[in-house]
Amino acid sequence: MASTTTCTVTASDSELTEFIIPDFFSDFPYPMRLNPHCYPVSQASDQWLCSEGHLVEPKATIYTVLRAGYLASATYPDADAFRLRVCADWLGWSFIVDDWLEFERFDVNDAWGIRDSCMSAFRDPVNFQTERYSAKMCKSFVSRFKETSGPGCAKRFIESNDMWFILAAKEMDNRLKGHVNNIESYIEMRRILSGLKPSFALIEFVNQIDLPDEVVSHPVIMAMEEAAIDWVSWSNDIFSYNVEQARHSTSNLVVLVIMHQGLDLQSAVDYCGLLCKTSIQRFEEQRAILPSWGEEVDKEVAIYVQGLQNWISGSLLWSFENARYFGKDAHIVKRNRTVKLLPKRPL
Repeated sequence: MASTTTCTVTASDSELTEFIIPDFFSDFPYPMRLNPHCYPVSQASDQWLCSEGHLVEPKATIYTVLRAGYLASATYPDADAFRLRVCADWLGWSFIVDDWLEFERFDVNDAWGIRDSCMSAFRDPVNFQTERYSAKMCKSFVSRFKETSGPGCAKRFIESNDMWFILAAKEMDNRLKGHVNNIESYIEMRRILSGLKPSFALIEFVNQIDLPDEVVSHPVIMAMEEAAIDWVSWSNDIFSYNVEQARHSTSNLVVLVIMHQGLDLQSAVDYCGLLCKTSIQRFEEQRAILPSWGEEVDKEVAIYVQGLQNWISGSLLWSFENARYFGKDAHIVKRNRTVKLLPKRPL
């Protein structure tokens, strides 16, 4: 349940000027790879994003420095150029729509309107007609996605995007009413609003597999997905904390740990880092007890599990290759792990 707790800052935290992020790299268990089609696909996707999203400066730069194509290349390192481009376009679109709903839309009815038009485009990208830029972008990448996606994969991709829209609209309503999540409710919400469930459907798409329902619904597979989601989400909340605190956002695990557990900033960051570590442990524990569905299905499951692992490693690689969290100092922060706090924006 959401609460109406307001954000408070301890005296010691108010005097802090920096914090140290956990050392994620020294003992990271997975290799990091980049798709060989990264740069031409990224360039084409950025051009598409600015054109179809009608982005002008400074927003064009804001979204291109996010490097959606690089994220796609790090998380789908074996995709061919065509399918990598679909993933890059979807990621770029999701960044824009996420910001629209969190920072630029203050009417819940508008959020539901965006959802209705976009999901109509997801379900029938050829025949659905719209003037909304967000839905036109959907028509573009979903029509390409549907050319080669399997029926189960397509169903999961569409339904998980819809689930994201529904929860994003509800969360907007809560935010406008001044509600703040407790840690438990935030964790459940974040697992959906991370957008990783549709990202996982794209693992099937890029590898041209279509997992049976009994595999997708198996508790071990679901637990591995949850562990991967938690790793990506909690590490992202650590990396994005500085930007979030500067704009007084409470949609961040580090912020909520400070608020609800009474920890200072550095202790809260360290605690979230420990959650990341245990997420990988959970992932490996579940990998060790994967059941068998027969030789052919097991091959597809192995590909899918590798795709989940690629999201863990690829998201970490991308986090220090874009300017959203650390600006021009991303490589310096990666090396010395020290983040200088941004001043808070006026309310």
